[in-house]
Amino acid sequence: MANYKPDLSCQSKFIPIDFSQQIVPGTFEYALAHIVDNHLDLSGFEQWYQNDNGGAAAYSPSVMLKIILFGYSRGFITSRRIANACETNITFMSLSGDVQPHYTSIASFVARMKDQIEPLFTQVLMICDKEGLIGRNMFAIDGCKLKSNASKEWSGTFDELERKKAKLARASKRIIERHQSQDGLNEVLITQDLKQKEKLDKSAEKITEFLATHQEKTGSKGKPVKSNITDPDSAKMTTSKGTIQGYNGIAINDDKHQIILQAQAWGSVGEQQTLQPAVAQLKQQLEKLNTQKQTNAQTIKFTADSGFNSEANLEFMAQSGFDTYIADNQFRKRNPLFKESETYETAQEKRRLKRSKGKPRLFTSNNFHYDEVTQTCRCPAGNDMWRSGINVKSHNQQYTRFCGYLKDCKSCPLQEQCMRKSPIKTGRQVQFKNDESCKHLSYIDKMKVKIDSPIGRRQYSKRLGAIEPVFGNITVNKGMNKLTLRGKEKVNTQWQMYCLVHNIEKLRNNLH
Repeated sequence: MANYKPDLSCQSKFIPIDFSQQIVPGTFEYALAHIVDNHLDLSGFEQWYQNDNGGAAAYSPSVMLKIILFGYSRGFITSRRIANACETNITFMSLSGDVQPHYTSIASFVARMKDQIEPLFTQVLMICDKEGLIGRNMFAIDGCKLKSNASKEWSGTFDELERKKAKLARASKRIIERHQSQDGLNEVLITQDLKQKEKLDKSAEKITEFLATHQEKTGSKGKPVKSNITDPDSAKMTTSKGTIQGYNGIAINDDKHQIILQAQAWGSVGEQQTLQPAVAQLKQQLEKLNTQKQTNAQTIKFTADSGFNSEANLEFMAQSGFDTYIADNQFRKRNPLFKESETYETAQEKRRLKRSKGKPRLFTSNNFHYDEVTQTCRCPAGNDMWRSGINVKSHNQQYTRFCGYLKDCKSCPLQEQCMRKSPIKTGRQVQFKNDESCKHLSYIDKMKVKIDSPIGRRQYSKRLGAIEPVFGNITVNKGMNKLTLRGKEKVNTQWQMYCLVHNIEKLRNNLH
């Protein structure tokens, strides 16, 4: 029989610890401690404290920053987990100097950092620039949807919330009516019902208070959008894993070493609306960095996916000085490589069937027979259509519009493929672009020509490798995949701290 030494891994042991030996060069914690202690100006935090003549001593901002950012890098995004780690984890003890802040102190520190995070973010960028990690060759922008500290069950338009309040009131009233009709109810059931009624009434009061103290939000088209009672600044967002209540973390990074140059969190705002303020902030950041190096903006390429494509955004970027490449929704369909790819076409069809719930693909204008010379048009079923408009303006373009005869469309065997609903007042309408309108190309059309060129496709193809790994590192590798604070200002602070962790990690191998 072999004789092995016993396993004492569960045995407690008192050993002497030298905290200075726990922070090893080349690790994230070493880079973090070195930057905070030697490179960051933390004088802005001094205005928080007025305890020089009395009161308890405060925790040092450098200590708080080190344990919070290190906690985030390990996926400890709640203040309770960070506070517990300061009592049990040797690395946290070494970074904190063996002090154990209460979790409320940690949460309060993060919540108050809205005015301090921007200067810290810029200072770290300056270190990255000094180390040669920012190339200024190409910038890429994208968004990452993160869950907020709010339940999506408390979301709705004001009309929906009013209906929910009425439903809660009816449920509470039914409990009273049941008690009145049944005098001999068990005491246990009565107690449970009263607790349930109290919960329903409290929820109804919560909705009433919210409706009385807030104004209804409207979207870009003026229609009411959903508000959230717990966190009014958050929004319902559709992701690949379902619908979440959260924020969209927007970031712009440099392609050389994937350093994040600009970061901001947005709630109930579409991606298109975030581009212009993000680029304006990027320019301000570059002005601060350009005190060290002069940069010609016209030589910098800027890429974005189709979520940021709009006429207003493309016009803005045309005047920004950046060499811009922004794709549109049909970008891949025009690419001959994807046309020949069965995998891509199959995946596209699966997504289309899921969106349309199995309905057949509708006819487009390409399926109609339009004769530009005679100005006539026939539908896929072979029926003539009448011209309903000439030089109709739409999206800065001019079109000729045709309409099917109602009697033809009602009895057409191809109606299911041609129209979403059965015709009532008019038949199928279709329009074709006039050649004269092509003389006045929109910014969208100009971008299509630019991005479809061999150079455009080659430049845009670099976007995926520049920005997507950043979000993978933040959400998957680091575990910073949700937000613990509420309100746009606090959430924006936490998102920038997540991005700060990413940038400091890039400096890990450059600081010794």
